[in-house]
Amino acid sequence: MNPRRVLPEPGSRSVILQTRAAVWLPTLVALLSVATGVANISTTTVSGPLQVFVDIPPELQRAAGFTGTLTGFLMLTSAAGMRRRLRVAWFSTVVLLPVTALQGLVQSSDLSVPLVVLSVLSLPTVLVNYRRFDRDLDLSTTQLAAAAALAGTQFYGTAGAYALREDFSGLTSLTDAFYFTIVTASTVGYGDVTPQTAQARLFGMSVVVLGVASFTVALGSLLAPAIEARLSQALGTMTDAEIELLENHVVVLGYGDLTEPLIEELADVVDFVVITPDSEAATRLRTRDVAVVVGDPSDEEPQEQAGVEVARAVVAATNDDAQDALAILTARQFQPGVRIVAAATDRENTEKLRRAGADAVISPAVIGGHLLVESALGMGDMEGLAERLLDTRPDDGTDPEDLPDAEERAEGDDEGHTGSDE
Repeated sequence: MNPRRVLPEPGSRSVILQTRAAVWLPTLVALLSVATGVANISTTTVSGPLQVFVDIPPELQRAAGFTGTLTGFLMLTSAAGMRRRLRVAWFSTVVLLPVTALQGLVQSSDLSVPLVVLSVLSLPTVLVNYRRFDRDLDLSTTQLAAAAALAGTQFYGTAGAYALREDFSGLTSLTDAFYFTIVTASTVGYGDVTPQTAQARLFGMSVVVLGVASFTVALGSLLAPAIEARLSQALGTMTDAEIELLENHVVVLGYGDLTEPLIEELADVVDFVVITPDSEAATRLRTRDVAVVVGDPSDEEPQEQAGVEVARAVVAATNDDAQDALAILTARQFQPGVRIVAAATDRENTEKLRRAGADAVISPAVIGGHLLVESALGMGDMEGLAERLLDTRPDDGTDPEDLPDAEERAEGDDEGHTGSDE
């Protein structure tokens, strides 16, 4: 197997590093928030450099420790959303970072100092990279239904319990009603709030049924994608979330006659994603550890999922020049400066594909036909030329960049043939 040449790195590496910093810094803040929150739940004294400036009541410090842990888990969720470049996750992170810094100040201990410093330093990094997080949250119908069921059950339980508060023992406020709904719907049932009348018991049973049903639907909608992702990782295939994290890669639009040679050339050189509407072909490619997005290559959604806006190059290689043109127009809309190469099935469509936005258009059929005719007429070693074109580094050590292209070789062979005839 011939060694492959590594493609040069583009000049956007600094942007990529800044984007990753905007994701990993909030993740570190989230972990610190959880750790310091747990450690400071029982703290009642001010210590460290803050003890001269801060006078915090012990009750408020305990509350800051408890809420700091919850904020840390919320920040972890936001950081996970930022890895998928979700705009809503960016907004929540911008809101939560000042909250974690304030909670660190209120906790007022040596352990909270790194949390405050890192929260303050992370906020500018996240704000500067706001353009990179431009994707909308795309929830399935099942996930929306699960969220609505959970919210509806909680609202029903809280409002109903408060309305029937005279029929319950230990329930006098909206907080008590909310607490009763949580422990009842989750089937925990501490027994500190109990129904005293038949009407209250019937209401409590309805909360249990609705709570169990809504929790089951929610867990199913959340766990199913996670289980699917774990199975994909176990089989060695990339998940949709991992594909969305690709940067500086090549996007192959379509699965046609040229796709297999393209995969062989791109493998071990650069990351790439294939977009094809053929689900069977996608399944076969995934079994070979090829990243695939199922969809029309000319549609915006599959190209966005494949990360065209952060790709280093795009190859349009379907068997339909009209679809190639539409796919090129869509890709150029996402990233005006990306290099796009197209394969023309018909020679007449070469200029049309260029006008559609392709930087280079190659007609494999024309090149192959030319080589076949030249070889059949004995006009030079066309088979050797084809082999040299396929080799990335010849045996004599010559750099591939120094080799003439096919047209130059063909012209040289033509001149040599003409000279021999004369």
